[in-house]
Amino acid sequence: MVRALTAYRERIRAEFETAFAEDHTPHEVGASFGLGVFLTTLPTFGLGLLVFVALVAVFDRISKVAIFASVVVLNPLVKPLVYVGSYRIGSQVLGAEPAGSLDGTLGVATDATLRLLVGNVLLAAVLAAVGYVVVRRLTVTYRRRDLDVVERLVDS
Repeated sequence: MVRALTAYRERIRAEFETAFAEDHTPHEVGASFGLGVFLTTLPTFGLGLLVFVALVAVFDRISKVAIFASVVVLNPLVKPLVYVGSYRIGSQVLGAEPAGSLDGTLGVATDATLRLLVGNVLLAAVLAAVGYVVVRRLTVTYRRRDLDVVERLVDS
């Protein structure tokens, strides 16, 4: 278990370092990751990856590495937590669940789906914003650190 977590952490780190070193601005790297997090958080049932490919093909300002790194962060092991959190957020926003007023199974399923989707969109927006800020800042810090290393080598 520890070995698997260490390998996972190293994979995430390698993905981010590659994104940080790209020829994209820190804003573009952060925005690409944030967009990826938003789309990955949504229940797209795998279609999000096709959207990623289309976006990367159309917009050259999107960092391929950063947008696909979001998939590594929000992997299938994390997604159940996202859905539980989404349902809870949706329930908070929509209020108490109706007691017995729904028309059978279809009514219950519709209510549950609505709660999940409302919460999911809100959670996706928050995670995307946080992801943008964090990855943009990490990109700036990473590049500044590399610049400091280069300057020290030149000065010596």
